[in-house]
Amino acid sequence: MKIKKKDKVRVMSGKDKGREAVVEKVYSKSQTAILPGINIYKKHIKKNEKLPKGGIVEIPRPISVAKLGLICPKCNQPTRIGWQLNKNKKVRICRKCKSLFEN
Repeated sequence: MKIKKKDKVRVMSGKDKGREAVVEKVYSKSQTAILPGINIYKKHIKKNEKLPKGGIVEIPRPISVAKLGLICPKCNQPTRIGWQLNKNKKVRICRKCKSLFEN
């Protein structure tokens, strides 16, 4: 998968289009990622030890990585990712400015 934890991304489609965030967690099997403050849904919770009254809680839901554009640290634009061999190590590169992403 081309998007990793702590990458800065921009949402390219959906209700949060244009917003930027840092990836908090990546689920490689389902090709989704969790971004804080993005794709927020409300869930009704019964009363329990944590919430004695119960209520409505806002939770971030995973968003598909197909809707995300990785932001290049050099050119500051959302870009597609390429791969390059660098000293027998596979590294990610920006398709626009050809700069390397630090992992």
